[in-house]
Amino acid sequence: MPQITRRNTLKGLAALPLAGCATGNNKKADSTAAASAPWHLADSIVANTTVPSFRDQDFNITDFGAIGDDQTDCSQAFADAITACNAAGGGRVVVPAGTFLTGPIHLKSNINLHLEKDAVIAFYTDPERFLPAVFTRWEGVEFMGYSPLIYAFEEKNVALTGEGTLDGRANPTTWWPWKGNKEWGVEGYPSQKEGRDKLFAEAEAGVPPEQRHYADGYYFRPPFVQPYRCENVLIEGIKIINAPFWLLNPVLCENVTVQKVTLESLGPNSDGCDPECCKNVVIDSCYFDTGDDCIAIKSGRNNDGRRVNTPTENVVIRNCQMRAGHGGVVIGSEISGGVRYVFAENNTMSSPDLERGFRIKTNSVRGGLLEHLYMRDCTIGTVKDAIVINFHYEEGDAGNFDPTVRHVEVRNLTCDQAHQVFKVRGFDRAPITDLRFYNCEFKQADEPGVIENVEGLVTKQVTINGKPFKA
Repeated sequence: MPQITRRNTLKGLAALPLAGCATGNNKKADSTAAASAPWHLADSIVANTTVPSFRDQDFNITDFGAIGDDQTDCSQAFADAITACNAAGGGRVVVPAGTFLTGPIHLKSNINLHLEKDAVIAFYTDPERFLPAVFTRWEGVEFMGYSPLIYAFEEKNVALTGEGTLDGRANPTTWWPWKGNKEWGVEGYPSQKEGRDKLFAEAEAGVPPEQRHYADGYYFRPPFVQPYRCENVLIEGIKIINAPFWLLNPVLCENVTVQKVTLESLGPNSDGCDPECCKNVVIDSCYFDTGDDCIAIKSGRNNDGRRVNTPTENVVIRNCQMRAGHGGVVIGSEISGGVRYVFAENNTMSSPDLERGFRIKTNSVRGGLLEHLYMRDCTIGTVKDAIVINFHYEEGDAGNFDPTVRHVEVRNLTCDQAHQVFKVRGFDRAPITDLRFYNCEFKQADEPGVIENVEGLVTKQVTINGKPFKA
């Protein structure tokens, strides 16, 4: 990638649908940039994200043989109810009160899987239950692997709704030990490491994903909910707990709405909601208490992400509450396909176990064009690092794909307590461009942190420990 210069940045802006996000260090450019954060687009994204609707007819799983006694295998009942509902033109597949034990559930078009109050769908933890392998994605790489617990492939109008709970039943002796590291590994249990290294090597070598077979014997924990290449997806009201891996991971989907969902899982890689290579995504009024990032926006890993070459774009994150996690609102690190137009507003995050507030993570192996990323009116209580934009994540500067991060604004942010305010590190040859902070108050911080290799930095009405901050 050529070195980023001010001239190249301005040339790129001319092609954007919105003008005015100028870079540079002069006051005129700062003023233009301050006025140009396109928040009107957030409302347009919400208005233009299609929410699926369904026929007014119900198919109760108990009519297909399901028994909510937490002992009966209800897998076939779920499959039969979904098939019948789809054949009848769609509607609701209803799960009543009780605990219904099942293997993976594969949704079809025009199906709303609806969990009534006190309904629990509990999943088997025997990996054999999640065969045969399906076309899926794991840490940003496509392959044939274990089925996600709830999966939809190339379907239209699908939903998970209601007041019930999805329980993956992962724990320190089931699924999670496959992580295999010092924290989660268990003596005598297999580990994902060998398979992970082999899969990533095949992806870098360009082996077609349909030829990458990594199900039985490779120990990849399946995502919980993964709609793949779907259109019009709704996830509303439900609670998801004890996930083997990422909780919500829509991939290559258009029009995704996630609202009033509770996501609680403290295991390894328990990301809450990871939209990946998706267009038009609304995450509204959700609660996160997770073992990894609460929300992580992604677009594929390294060579595989560049092969698919699809950014995540038009994302609105509103009114969410975030507790434990590696990060609150995060972009990356599987971000090789890029991301643009992300709007996060009115979110609250706080926990002694929250490591970062707003975070962008990439490196010269991941690369990616990351632009037009906006946060406003958010509150952070307790956090380790408040603002992180880091080009030195994991492998660091070990590749040939310099990231481009530009047009990032944080406005009206309040943080009560942080160990470090800023961890902002671009590359000297590829600086972060047009980074702006307005009216941000960091009430108590052990240290301001570091800001390096940024072109066009603006800090106005920023205070740390009650004193004005000058970068």
